[in-house]
Amino acid sequence: MKDTVIIYVISDAIGETAQHLIRASTAQFTLEGGADIRRHAFVRDAETLIEILGEAKNADAIIVQTLVQKKLAVIASDYCAEHGLPCIDLVSSLTAAIEQKTGQKSKEEPGNMRRLDQHYFDRIAAIEFAVKYDDCKDPRGILEADIVLVGISRTSKTPLSSYLANQNYKVANVPLVPEIPIPTELTQIPRNRIIGLTNSPEKLAAIRKVRLKSIGLDETSSYSSENRILEELDYGYRIFKQLGCRVIEVEDKAIEETAALIIEKVK
Repeated sequence: MKDTVIIYVISDAIGETAQHLIRASTAQFTLEGGADIRRHAFVRDAETLIEILGEAKNADAIIVQTLVQKKLAVIASDYCAEHGLPCIDLVSSLTAAIEQKTGQKSKEEPGNMRRLDQHYFDRIAAIEFAVKYDDCKDPRGILEADIVLVGISRTSKTPLSSYLANQNYKVANVPLVPEIPIPTELTQIPRNRIIGLTNSPEKLAAIRKVRLKSIGLDETSSYSSENRILEELDYGYRIFKQLGCRVIEVEDKAIEETAALIIEKVK
C-alpha cells in the first residue's frame, strides 16, 4: 500500500481550482509521504500536453485535468485510457451538461474565469477599503462601510475585515477601549450594519498572552489580566446595548464560519 501519491494537475489556465479540490480530498487520508501535487499551468498545445502526460506515466501519477479546450481534453483522456492512468476531468462533464441544457456551445476560452471584470475591481476596492479603515484609523470610513465590526482587542476584527473584503464587502472595524469614547459616526449609521464581536475571558487571556510574547513584552501585563479583560468585556456589552447591534461570540469559530454569520445578520 502506498503512503504517498503523485498527482499531476494539467490546466490551460492556472490550475488553482483543481489544486484546492485535491487538497480537500487528500486531507481525508493519512499519507505519510504526503501528496506530491505537480501543477502544469497554461497548457495550450498538444505537444506540451503529451510531454507532460509522458512524465505522469513514468511517475505512475493520477491525472487531474481542467482543460476547457475539448481537443486537448480528449487527447488527455485517450492517453490516460490507453496507458492505464487514473484521469479525473473536472470540466468536460459539466460543460457538456450545460451545453445540453442551454443549447449553447462552450467558448473554450482558457482563463475566462480570471478575466478582469467589474466584480474583480469591486473586490480590490473592498480590500483597499478594509486596509484604509482598519482599527478606526479614519472614522469617516464608518459612514461608507457595508459592515462595521466593533469589539475589544483580540476578537478577530482585522482578519474578519480582510475575509469579508474578499467577498466584496466594504468593512470598517472599531476597537472598543474603555478609556476612549466611541466615534460619533457609529451612532449615525443603521444599526443593522454594525456587528459586535466578543470572546470568552479565558480565550482572550490566552490569545493576549501569546500576542505579548510574540512582541517581546511581559505576558503578565495588565493587557492580559483577568480584571482588565472583564472590565473591557463589560464595557463592550454596554456599547453593544447602546448601539442596539447584533453580537457574535467568536470563540472556537473559524473565520469563515463567523463571516457567514455576519453576512446572514447584515442581510
